[in-house]
Amino acid sequence: MRIHFFEVDLETTGETDILDITGLAQDRVLKSAIENGSMVAFISGSTAALTTTEYEPGVVNDLRRAIDRIAPRDIGYEHDRRWGDGNGYAHVRASLLGPSLVVPVRNQRLLLGTWQQIVLIDFDNRPRTRRVLIQVMGE
Repeated sequence: MRIHFFEVDLETTGETDILDITGLAQDRVLKSAIENGSMVAFISGSTAALTTTEYEPGVVNDLRRAIDRIAPRDIGYEHDRRWGDGNGYAHVRASLLGPSLVVPVRNQRLLLGTWQQIVLIDFDNRPRTRRVLIQVMGE
């Protein structure tokens, strides 16, 4: 088994910024030259998450609205009372989705569905530089 590790920094705007990083992940799979195995992606930062979805404006807007209903910005959060940074909602949102995902790789291609893309979601209330860690492993 071989393992290749990549780090990529991305700039986000915050406020539920949703970025399609499928091409980035696929590029790292190709650079690894691993034919069959898996790609693991992890986002650093406790107010950001990774998931898969159809990356088109309607779904992206629906996802933002659903997340707003699940963890609204305008309610009280203990985190805000303690730290005063106003991003308690962002920590809760990121925790619900999670910081990582695994996608199988076959013939140097990510095995995603036809309308499935890998997205980074930054929930923080200000722009950030987010580090995406990508590990490709297999043969």
